[in-house]
Amino acid sequence: AAALSGAMAAEGPGSLLALSSAAVSRSMGALERDVWALPGHLLRGLLPLLTVFRLERAEGAARRAGLSTQPIWRKLWDDVMKTRPPNSENITCWRKKFLETFFSNVLHGVLDVSSDWRLNDHHFSPLLHSSPHVSQLTLCNMLQGAVELTAEHNQKVLENLAVSLRILKFQHLLSSDQSIRRSLVLLLHRLIHHGSVSQVSMYSWPVPDTVLLVLILSMSAGFWRSGNALTYQSSPCGLCREKDKAQSQESAQERAERGHCDGREWSDGENQKGSPRAPEEADAEVNRCRADVCLNSVLAGPKSPLQNQACEEASSKVPCDHTSIQGGSSHCISDQLSCHPVLRKTRRRLKSAVGKKRRCLRRSRGPYTDPEDLYDFVFTVAREDNSGLLDKNSTTERENAENWTSSSPGSPCTGHAGCKKRGGSAGIFSLKAAHRFRSVSTLELFSIPLTGETCRTLSNLLSSWVSLENLVLSYNGLGANIFCILSGLRALSRHSDCHLHVVRVSDVFSHMPCMELVRCILSAFPRLHTLSVSFDLKNQLEGNRPEGNPSCSEAEIPESCLEQLEIRFPREPLHTVFLVPMLKASKSLQQLSLDSATLPCSQELGLLLEALKECNPNLKKLSFHDMNLAEHQKEVLLLLQDPILQEITFSFCRLFESSTTEFLSEIINTVKRNSSLKSLKLPGNRLGNHRLVALADIFSEDSSSSLCQLDVSSNCIKPDGLLEFAKKLEGHIQQRGGQIQFTHLRLFQNWLDQDAETAQEALRRLKAVCSVVNDSWDSSQAFADYISVM
Repeated sequence: AAALSGAMAAEGPGSLLALSSAAVSRSMGALERDVWALPGHLLRGLLPLLTVFRLERAEGAARRAGLSTQPIWRKLWDDVMKTRPPNSENITCWRKKFLETFFSNVLHGVLDVSSDWRLNDHHFSPLLHSSPHVSQLTLCNMLQGAVELTAEHNQKVLENLAVSLRILKFQHLLSSDQSIRRSLVLLLHRLIHHGSVSQVSMYSWPVPDTVLLVLILSMSAGFWRSGNALTYQSSPCGLCREKDKAQSQESAQERAERGHCDGREWSDGENQKGSPRAPEEADAEVNRCRADVCLNSVLAGPKSPLQNQACEEASSKVPCDHTSIQGGSSHCISDQLSCHPVLRKTRRRLKSAVGKKRRCLRRSRGPYTDPEDLYDFVFTVAREDNSGLLDKNSTTERENAENWTSSSPGSPCTGHAGCKKRGGSAGIFSLKAAHRFRSVSTLELFSIPLTGETCRTLSNLLSSWVSLENLVLSYNGLGANIFCILSGLRALSRHSDCHLHVVRVSDVFSHMPCMELVRCILSAFPRLHTLSVSFDLKNQLEGNRPEGNPSCSEAEIPESCLEQLEIRFPREPLHTVFLVPMLKASKSLQQLSLDSATLPCSQELGLLLEALKECNPNLKKLSFHDMNLAEHQKEVLLLLQDPILQEITFSFCRLFESSTTEFLSEIINTVKRNSSLKSLKLPGNRLGNHRLVALADIFSEDSSSSLCQLDVSSNCIKPDGLLEFAKKLEGHIQQRGGQIQFTHLRLFQNWLDQDAETAQEALRRLKAVCSVVNDSWDSSQAFADYISVM
């Protein structure tokens, strides 16, 4: 109350209405229902005096009274957050923006609710009250947020998030202990498997904790243990409990009968010879044992590798020759036994293995769990392939590439040659043994190094991730492991209910030429709608690919559904002859972006335009970035007069480096005659003042142009040139009777700070005509930075 009175006193002497509103705001607990019935003119003065919790509850009453709370929420943002949010011009609801950020700041302890009277109300819990407005949440560092959200007193908060949260992000994660991993498991299970999270993104993890990484990937793909084994506050997951109870009742009698049969069959090998069910039951028993061991210990911290010798020995004595199964599961032993002429020896080995395995299970019930089980869970999904167990140190990158490139179509990643050896690490966690829950539709990995083992795990998860719609792999150091990812995508493409439409891959070094990689991806996954491949530098070892492997460039590209293709070349030459087959296979292509490519000869661009005209009649957007087009004026003019293209981008293409004034006039006249072109983007082409002023003639009275958007960012434009452009544009609009379709002008990174008054006048005139997007760019500092790196 004192803080509220102080805030009113700071605004000056209050009227009777203001004083009454302050008194009412202090007694909202008793008067709330009556307050919501007040007429609009009284409610208007009361709303700014409410705490954020009461203000949020007043939304319905304000709307009925014809009042908007948006200005109040915007002021709250400025007063409390004291920062300008990115893309603030696109924020449509400041209430949601404030409460979502408020939730995150309180959760991570960076905002003290006692710092402002509007945030402090003992009647409300900050996390509980703001959680219904949270659609995006970032967890970072030691995952303290996950621990807090899964605490018993925040159970209702977690339930609210399960309904509202759509995007879950992880950033700058660190290694964690067992209790934190358990909290993370509970959080992911509730928000993904039984919630509404559709996107999982991970950022900036230079040295990823493999346990956490694979845990997040697996649960995002919908794989996890039984809900009865997944406890929350010492109780099974309530949403899983009923389902598991029904399943357990159905299979109780079957398990009892199988246990009785097992007892007799293991005691007499000779009597088993005529029993066709014995191998399958033994296989199922071994797999159940392995799954249980791994699942029960995945949350345990690593201990001495020697403590799991019995389990390891048990596993090594069981021959495994996996056959690939769609969905990531595999079968062991049964196929071999079904055709083996003598079964006694094998059954004895199975008996021995099961006995040792059961000893492992008994030991796992103690206070210490087997240390290798955690490791096995982390890497086990990668081992589920058609070659058996992995030996991660047995081959080089070249051998990995050989096996990945030669893997059969439709199979998950086969791993390397060591997979075919008998034996291996302890108990294998089978995807078949795991429960399959709801999975996310978008997975994004930014700046997270992925090892060969992690890539094989991801590949096998991808092979059955039918709900996945968007996959983004950015700066993961894939190298030759890209073939492993392609193997998973190839297997995924064979599922009729697959939903993957967008794949974006970017990295520092390219393991192979960009065009060849694009061809590989399109050959493996022709259903894609959007494909983006981007690399900064060429790999010097690029030409040393293994001999004897079929090259991707020789593979035939099936007809694809591709609508958007983006290629960023690491200064590679653009050979149209390699691009044309992809264009021919992509009849539905609507957007094409080529970045940082070099043109080996003057004819290449012309050949590309001919191919686009012939193969892609539906192309609407074409973009060139950081390509030297100074000597290709003819091709530039041909593009500008294309009757199909609606958006053309020449970004940092040095268009006017060696041109004459006639070339600029030809560009203007061509655009004036083109009624289909809606957007022209010319950033970074050194237009300067005089060329910008000339571009205003595109909107002259005799123009038939339908141009709506013009981008002249980074073009050395000064305030006086912008003012002259604005005046000339106003003149053309008056001549046309105010009828003009021009709506957007982008002016980023120009020299408008050199004369602030003139710049403001120019912007004022332009904003009366169209929407102007600019920034407060310091041109002097930018020039200093440019000089410093010369």
